[in-house]
Amino acid sequence: MQTTLAPQYQDTPEGDVAESVLRTCVHCGFCLATCPTYQVLGNELDSPRGRIYLMKQVFEGTTPTGKTQLHLDRCLTCRNCESTCPSGVQYGRLLDVGRAVVEKAVGRGAVDTLARKALKHGLSSPALFNTALKFGRAARGLLPGSLKDKVPGADPAGAWPTPRHARKMLVLEGCVQPGLRPSINAATARVLDRIGISLVAEPKAGCCGALAHHLNDHDDGLDAMRRNIDAWLPHLGSGVETIVMTASGCGVMVKDYGWQLRNDPLYAEKAARISAATRDLSEVLLAERDALANLASRIPPLAQKVAYHPPCTLQHGQQLGGGVESLLAACGFELTPIADKHLCCGAAGTYSILHPEIAGELKTRKLAHLHAGQPDVIASANIGCLTHLQSGSALPVKHWVELLDARLASS
Repeated sequence: MQTTLAPQYQDTPEGDVAESVLRTCVHCGFCLATCPTYQVLGNELDSPRGRIYLMKQVFEGTTPTGKTQLHLDRCLTCRNCESTCPSGVQYGRLLDVGRAVVEKAVGRGAVDTLARKALKHGLSSPALFNTALKFGRAARGLLPGSLKDKVPGADPAGAWPTPRHARKMLVLEGCVQPGLRPSINAATARVLDRIGISLVAEPKAGCCGALAHHLNDHDDGLDAMRRNIDAWLPHLGSGVETIVMTASGCGVMVKDYGWQLRNDPLYAEKAARISAATRDLSEVLLAERDALANLASRIPPLAQKVAYHPPCTLQHGQQLGGGVESLLAACGFELTPIADKHLCCGAAGTYSILHPEIAGELKTRKLAHLHAGQPDVIASANIGCLTHLQSGSALPVKHWVELLDARLASS
């Protein structure tokens, strides 16, 4: 796509990204067929190609409006279009800089600004989030249905094995996951312990930075990244093999640290090292598949059907498709077929809060496909997807490693 940047964007980091990405787009329209918002709304301006045109106009000097901002805000950042695109357009990177430029030009109203600040601070701070969650659970019976669905019951973690193995891995505990589902990281620690790996956490690490980044507070997001880098680097120098991500949304962000901090002279090299050391849990366990299969072979076969939803951040953001399904199958689970497996469930971080109508429609569609195979349980790989899907389903919705942990517990 031929592009002529306006003078104010020439020789700037934002302009360089925009020009590079825009020039790779051949406006073929393949992305429309796999864009969730286009499927729901039917407006090309709510598709990747339409948003690319809008951002092209902005970077060529057109003054953006509130409508421009709305169409960009409506994007789930699922990156399904990147998996579909035959030209390799890095749409997510263009959207990051496009949203920031448009927000600077258009601004936001007081209510929207306050809501976004509350989400950023409330969700990225475990202390604030866990306090609010405690009160929400205590008053759950008094809450209206729409709020009650977003406040799950307490879920005990179970024991976290004491580190005892020569092999060690580091885990990002996350922001909301320890409060909503502490069993996920504990289950990961137990599964790894059974195959001779000790999982440890660094208390100085915090939010991965994705929340602030996707709410357009890039400075705060970068600060979170730098804090985590400082917390994790000493571990990489003292025997830790890998930084394990149990939430795919955090994983895609941490794997992007090298790109996000590429222009920071103090952190560029360190960020690249952290990104290179980061693995999704499925990548870690696929490398240990023989050991897992050996443990599972000692247990009688299960009569449990699992409907697995691969999060967008795993299958499109990290381009890791099929790994979880392979692990579950190798450990004796029966996986039900899922139609439109590539499409987003509508969670998308804070999206389900900021755009509840679109998110609700996508959730309804996704659950219809997940329920179609009459599974006993639904599984996924990201805390946002788990919580979002559970709010609309009577079936239990679990992280896949919780299923694996329960399966191996009797080995």
